[in-house]
Amino acid sequence: MKVLLTRPLGRNQAMEEQLSLSGVAYFVTPLLAIAETTEQLDSVSLKQTENLLFISTNAVDFAAQKLQQQFPQHCRYFAVGQATADSLAQFNIHAYTSPDTSQDSEGLLSLPQLQNVENQTFLIVRGVGGREALAEQLTARGAQVDYWQVYQRITPALDGHDISRQWKSFGIDTIVVTSGEILSNLVDLVPKESFAWLRACHIIVPSNRVEIQAKAMGLSHITNANGANTQATLMSLGLNLL
Repeated sequence: MKVLLTRPLGRNQAMEEQLSLSGVAYFVTPLLAIAETTEQLDSVSLKQTENLLFISTNAVDFAAQKLQQQFPQHCRYFAVGQATADSLAQFNIHAYTSPDTSQDSEGLLSLPQLQNVENQTFLIVRGVGGREALAEQLTARGAQVDYWQVYQRITPALDGHDISRQWKSFGIDTIVVTSGEILSNLVDLVPKESFAWLRACHIIVPSNRVEIQAKAMGLSHITNANGANTQATLMSLGLNLL
């Protein structure tokens, strides 16, 4: 097994360490870049918010920078996925998170704490142009929802023919994909003549939604890790956290 890691720059270290300890060869090619936005949040809006909902670890990290690590104490916190909840825990914040069986937005929406939310205020902390499912469902349940977009995604400039040759030369047969956008960038990047190789690779995805997306794109050798965190990914590779 030779693994391709595709998370943004600086987000692959934990997997790199664990794969090295397990003696598994890997190749790192970030297929998504993350940059801070200039969008600020006024203190009045934050004081009036009852619930803070974080979409990703990036949302936590960039919000922490903007808030100078001074997270409000009066809010309830929610996190999509265990990795996001773990990021909040580094700031001594307990967050309700998606169940292990569905580490995604849909899983979060199934929590009992999000069933009776009429007239409650929610601030969804996310990247620019994220999915609307959470806001739509919470609004349908009577909540008042706003966004705070703290980062933006950028597609790295890569030569598909060149990078595909590097991957194949290295012997990549397993690819870890941690979001739908990274999956889209991967499929768009690989040239048509290399799609048979990509289709033969074992694709690790983080959720039911991305699994469905991968199948719709013509990929067939897919494992749903039910989470984007290191432990879930390692288990899907048949490895344990060392």
